[in-house]
Amino acid sequence: MTDNSFVAETSNDRSKSSNDLNRYTDAGCVDNEYWTRFSQWIHCMCVVTFDLNIGQALEYVYPPQFMPTETETANICYMAFPDSNSGCMGDTKFHMRLRRASKHSHESHFWGFVYFRQKRDPNLPRGYFQKSFIIVTHLPFCNLFYDIVAQLAPKYFEEGNSVLEQACLQINSLWPQLQPGVSLELQLFDIIYQINLPTISGKRSTPPLLKKDAIKDTSITLFSTKFLSSVYEFELFQSLSFTVESLYTLWELVLIAEPIIVVGTSPADCSHMVQTLVSLIVPIEYCAEVRPYFTIHDSEFKEFTREYGKTPPPVILGVTNPFFIKLFKDWPHMLRLVDNQMNIQQHQQFQKNMRNSESVTSFNSSGTSIIRKTLPSTGASVPTTTSTATSDGTSPGLFTRYRPFLKKDKALIKKVLAGIKTKRPDHVQTALLRRHLLELTQSFMIPLERYIASLMPLQKDISPFKSAPNANTFKLEDFLATIEQSGPHLTSPLKGDWKGLYRRFFNSANFRGWYDTRHRELQLTLQDLQLQALSVANLEQWAQDKQEVEIIDMILKLKQKLNLYTNTSNNSSTQEQIRAQITCMKDLLPNDLKNLVNI
Repeated sequence: MTDNSFVAETSNDRSKSSNDLNRYTDAGCVDNEYWTRFSQWIHCMCVVTFDLNIGQALEYVYPPQFMPTETETANICYMAFPDSNSGCMGDTKFHMRLRRASKHSHESHFWGFVYFRQKRDPNLPRGYFQKSFIIVTHLPFCNLFYDIVAQLAPKYFEEGNSVLEQACLQINSLWPQLQPGVSLELQLFDIIYQINLPTISGKRSTPPLLKKDAIKDTSITLFSTKFLSSVYEFELFQSLSFTVESLYTLWELVLIAEPIIVVGTSPADCSHMVQTLVSLIVPIEYCAEVRPYFTIHDSEFKEFTREYGKTPPPVILGVTNPFFIKLFKDWPHMLRLVDNQMNIQQHQQFQKNMRNSESVTSFNSSGTSIIRKTLPSTGASVPTTTSTATSDGTSPGLFTRYRPFLKKDKALIKKVLAGIKTKRPDHVQTALLRRHLLELTQSFMIPLERYIASLMPLQKDISPFKSAPNANTFKLEDFLATIEQSGPHLTSPLKGDWKGLYRRFFNSANFRGWYDTRHRELQLTLQDLQLQALSVANLEQWAQDKQEVEIIDMILKLKQKLNLYTNTSNNSSTQEQIRAQITCMKDLLPNDLKNLVNI
């Protein structure tokens, strides 16, 4: 089959999908039901343009029934374009995060992945073409959606709105269900993305075969396969290379959810740095607010600028407008990025001489270009971050009065800086940093996990005839008393005031998020144990001295437990035992009561 015939065939398939959608709508069915598979991955795709009369305006949304609310639309439009001072010419990719207006969704935020194009056009009134293509989703899969937006946006700028429609229909019909812990293959036009969706434990499974009806029997050369080792992790080193000396301070600030303002000249740089900061504490989930790109027009502007209180809220904001430097002059922590325009000039100056000897431009796995400050070959020192209290508005670095609780690992810092001078590949530097940070975070969390496991009631306290007991309360002082014997100093080379760091962590949003999750898991475990005890209990003996109303109450309790267990577990053995217990209880009732309660 030739490439042209394949394109014609896939075009026909898309036409059939469009006809199917029309029939769905004409039949009076609920439109949203048609997009069930699509909605697991993406909320909508939209286009924002610049209108001379009203500014940024939403030009097109697909699927149309997933039109964002008025507040969401305003936020998307304002954040779809870089600030005017950014000077972003050509194509720029960045991402945003905005609060959902709908209260009926279990997802509290949207993520928007933006492909912005700006180029000179003398035929337009302002002399510039400005437009953004945006993927709106509830999934923080940065690597995946950066790749997808980079694939679709250039097609859109050439072919128009039909690209959005075709892509959405193809995702809805060809992409599998979203399944954590499973390796998946996602076809979009002529590219197949191979991705791994890890569970909380990080386990992966073998990739499934593609559906036979999803991709027809065509030559393998018609598709290019792209493997993403992670759907959300960036190359750490690309963002951290200029501030390696402050690595441990940044780790602590993110861990205890301190308010951090990231200031740059490009929304791409800001959003990448914010995402990098959040990933420093993996596998802990960052539970405070985070805005990879934030503008003065955001609907949460007052909330995050201390209009409602004197203490800055726990949030990481990425900004490019110089106005924020004055507005946030009293914020406790400011991270100023290397000037993007300075990097571009250096790139233009050195690209001919350094092409074969030095990597001036590095690319992350999502294809996003970040031009890093080129190091002179004269042995000049690497730029380091500044620990002074205030920023002069131009110097890059971390500006904070915060005193870290832990002492930095000088050996690691020295190794990373040596790698910069010897031009060690970025992915190797990233692997070095990520492994070290993961070990550090795990060392910090092991004592917490060990202590919370001790909050489980004893097995003898679980009775089949009583409600499941609650987990014991987390007591900070009791936990700190365990640090001397089983603290992080046993697994981490870092020295310092670990107890002081735990106290700050205990009062943070990250602790509350972690504790709520683990406490909920403990409660579910206790319910399972109580149900298992109930499934093997001698209920016939228990019922000997019980009234009929008590037996009926036990039957209803068993049915309720069975329904709950069915929704949360796959233990068929326990379920069958519970059904047998229900039958046993039914046999103890007279026939008229069986019919009366409809059991």
